[in-house]
Amino acid sequence: MKRPYKVLLIVSLVCLLTAIGMYLIDYGSQVGPLIVFFFLFLALAVRGHKTFKGFSFTILIFAAVTIAMFYPSYLQEIGDFQLKSLIVPLLQIIMFGMGTAMSAKDFLGVVKMPKGVLVGLTCQFTIMPVLGFAIATAFNFPAEIAAGVVLIGSSPSGLASNVMAYLAKANLALSVTLTAVSTLLAPLMTPLLMELFAGEFVPIDFWGMMLSIVKIVILPIIVGLAFNYFFHGKAKWLDKAMPIVSMAGIAFIIMIITAAGRDSLLSIGVFLIFAAIIHNAAGYFLGYWGCRALKMSEQDCRTIALEVGMQNGGLASGIALEMGKVSTIGLAPAVFGPWMNISGSSLATWWRDKDPTKETKSTQKDINNNNKM
Repeated sequence: MKRPYKVLLIVSLVCLLTAIGMYLIDYGSQVGPLIVFFFLFLALAVRGHKTFKGFSFTILIFAAVTIAMFYPSYLQEIGDFQLKSLIVPLLQIIMFGMGTAMSAKDFLGVVKMPKGVLVGLTCQFTIMPVLGFAIATAFNFPAEIAAGVVLIGSSPSGLASNVMAYLAKANLALSVTLTAVSTLLAPLMTPLLMELFAGEFVPIDFWGMMLSIVKIVILPIIVGLAFNYFFHGKAKWLDKAMPIVSMAGIAFIIMIITAAGRDSLLSIGVFLIFAAIIHNAAGYFLGYWGCRALKMSEQDCRTIALEVGMQNGGLASGIALEMGKVSTIGLAPAVFGPWMNISGSSLATWWRDKDPTKETKSTQKDINNNNKM
C-alpha cells in the first residue's frame, strides 16, 4: 500500500478511536460525523490495496447508512417534497443503464447453456423465497418486516452478481444470461412467490405488483436495449457515467429507506443483520453444492452460487415503495443489500485464487472413485 493510502487508513482509525472515546464519556449523540469520516477515509484507503479495493463501494454504503441513522430528518423531505418519491425514478435510471449494457447475445445463453440456465433459475426462484419465509418465521419478525425478508428472497439476481462472477473466475456468460432472464421473469415470479409465501404476513396485490415491476424494470431495460442497438459505440460517455450513476443511485436509495425506517432498525436491526447473513450464506451453500450434486463444472457451480445468493435489493426496495411500505417492508432490502456486497466480494476473492479447472478435475476424480466403489 502506497503512503497516501496508509495516511488515509491512519486518519480513518483516528476518527474511529475518537468516536469510541466520545461514546464512552457520554457524547454518543455527537459521534455521527466522526463515524461518517471513518467510513469515507477507509473507503479511500482500501482503494490502494489490491485485495480489498473491491470493498470500497460497500464501505461507502456504510457511510451513507450512518448519515441516515444520525440525521434522518434531512433524508425524508425537503419542504413539502417527499424524498422517497425519488426511489422509483432512480431505479428506472439504474435499470436503463443495465439495458444499455446488454444485448440480444445475453439471451442466447438460454440456447447455448440450457442446463445451467434451467438449474440457475430453478435454484433462484425456489431456494431463496423458501429460505426467506423460513427465516422470517423463525425470527418471528413483525408482519411487514417478515414480508420484506420474503420479498428480497423472491427478487431476481442483480448486476453485482455479474461483477462477482468475473472476479471469481466463474462462467461470466452464464451469469449475465441468468441475471437477464431472471430479471425478465420477475414481473411474473416475484408477485407469484410473494402471494404464496408472504400472503399470510401482508395483503399482496398480484397484478398491481406485476405492473409495478414492469414499470420499474422491464420498460427501462427495453429502452436501454433499444438505445444500445441504435447508438452502440456512439455514446461512450454514457457507458462511463452509468456505473457511477447506478452506484450513487443505490447509495441514495438505501439512505432514504434507512432514514424512513430508522426507529424500526434501532429495535430489530441486529436481528435483520443475522437474518441477512443466514439467508445469504445458505443461498451460496445450497446453490453451489446443489450444482456439484448435479455434476456441473466448477465455473458453473460458482456462477449459480453467486446468482442464487445475491438478489436485486434495489428492485425489492422499489416494490416496497409501490406497496406504500418502504419504512417496513423496505428495511430488509436495505439491510440485506450491503451485506450481499460484502459476502459476495469476499467469496469471489477467495475463489479468485483457486483455479476452477483444477477444482473441476478434482471433483471428477472423486466422482469416478465413488463410482468404482
